[in-house]
Amino acid sequence: MRAPMEHTGTHGIGKRLPSLLAALLLCIGASTAAQADPAAAPAGGAPVPTADQVVERYVEARGGAEAWARILAMGWTGHIESGANGSQKIPFLMLLRRPNATRFEVLAQNQRLVRIFDGRRGWAQRPGGETGVDVRDYTPEEVRAALDSGGLDGPLSGYRAKNIQVELQGAELIEQRRAWKLRVTFPSGDVQWHWIDAENYRELRYDRTARNPMGMSGVVSVYLRNYQTVEGISLPLVIETHAAAGQAPDRMVIEKVAFNPTLMADTFQRPMEGGARHKGVVINTADPRSPGGPPR
Repeated sequence: MRAPMEHTGTHGIGKRLPSLLAALLLCIGASTAAQADPAAAPAGGAPVPTADQVVERYVEARGGAEAWARILAMGWTGHIESGANGSQKIPFLMLLRRPNATRFEVLAQNQRLVRIFDGRRGWAQRPGGETGVDVRDYTPEEVRAALDSGGLDGPLSGYRAKNIQVELQGAELIEQRRAWKLRVTFPSGDVQWHWIDAENYRELRYDRTARNPMGMSGVVSVYLRNYQTVEGISLPLVIETHAAAGQAPDRMVIEKVAFNPTLMADTFQRPMEGGARHKGVVINTADPRSPGGPPR
């Protein structure tokens, strides 16, 4: 996300929370840089697809536009692996609702960090303040980044209706897989690069610009791994974010997925500062094969 990082003192996860949220939203980094592929044409002399054709095949690879249109809300639970060798495992919950509402929670050292966007306004909650809970409004930059995310579908699906421009910029190798490189320009003017596998048309990686705590901009690379099909919908269940050379990546491991879950009325409203817990959110990191209700 292009918003400034914030610090909460909870194992440093608060500093990375906006970037982790952006990684999740844009799914719906890398130690190896993308390598230009000198053979830009597909093997066998097949014509190079247009940007529209790449996006169309990407949408089909995800399960198809009709299947995604039936999803009005989605929930993910899992954990974030951070630090050396993923030694820290922090539970998270992600809730999304059409057209562009999100709620992202992490629980670290028994302290909750929450970020909520209702489609127009956003709020960040962290421990602190006189009541033990500090809530602040999103900055204009954070609001812009949330709007740029593309909502539940992500930026590529239905991109024209979102006033997003997509250009094909040839083929490159991403971790030894040939991929079509797309330049994606948002209404805000921000630009990202997305790489779509030239064989199965799953998204392999995207690059975006983020700011560090000092306000300096840098490129963050996000890799999408371990694709699984859940009720006909293809999702990456591991999202790996590399923010700086020499720094251990954050890995978001999605353990359970729920389509069209029942959500409390206040799920996407401004958090209360009195410390009251949002009763409709449960962070569950149990084995996805275990019995029980959604998320599944």
